Parts: sequence; C-alpha cells; structure tokens
Amino acid sequence: MRTFFFTASLLITLSPLCMAAQIYKWVDAQGVTHFDAQPPQGQQTTTVVTPAPPVGKPTAPAHGGAIGDQQAIDKTVKKQVAEQQAQLKTFCEQARTNLAQLQNNPRLREDVDGEMRRLTDEQRQERTTEAQKQIAQNCQ
Repeated sequence: MRTFFFTASLLITLSPLCMAAQIYKWVDAQGVTHFDAQPPQGQQTTTVVTPAPPVGKPTAPAHGGAIGDQQAIDKTVKKQVAEQQAQLKTFCEQARTNLAQLQNNPRLREDVDGEMRRLTDEQRQERTTEAQKQIAQNCQ
C-alpha cells in the first residue's frame, strides 16, 4: 500500500514537468507567424523559452508596477466621485429648501443691488418651476 501511494505521489509531482513541452516559432512564406509543439519540415524554427512556474507561494506585486499604478488611479477616481456626490447632496438639500420656501411663503423678498424687493407671483412661480426641474434632473 505504501508503494502505491509513493508511486502515485511521485507521478503527480512529476506530471507538470512532462507537460512542459518545447514550443516552436516560425514564419511561413506569407509572413504569418506560427507557434506549435511540432516543428514543421523544411522550415527554420526558433525555440520559444517559456518561464518556469514559480515555486512556492506567489508574491504580491510591488506598488511600483502596473497594478500599483491602477490602484492609485482607482483610489483617486473614488475620491473624486465621493466629492462629486457630496457636492450633489449639498446642492439637492439647498434646492429642496429653496423650493419649500417658494411654495410655502407668498411674500418672498430678494436682495437686488443692496435693495430688498418683493417677488411677484409670476417670478415666484417661475422660480418654483425652475427649482422643480433642477431637483428632477439632479436629485433622485
């Protein structure tokens, strides 16, 4: 029984080495590059060197590599999106407050060149409509 397990584990251990075959590269008469495990007859071939698989645990790439760069870009984009969402939230809160004031207060005044003027009903209605449009377009 021990012999069986020893033989089986030896075969399993050596099987990746048996699967690692030579790869040949050549260019045909039309200029097309081919790769194959069998070299063609009468063609000049180049043997492609394949890197050996890593032994042991794979290591994490350094931050200086492409993955590190992508992570930095992702972090920057997430920060920008969060800032935009915060600005949009502030805008929506202000727009809703303004709309509530326009709808509930018939005597609104605005400061025009240092002088307080009362809004007419038409002006108040226009601003109410505009505020509703802005809320519908930008706020969910």
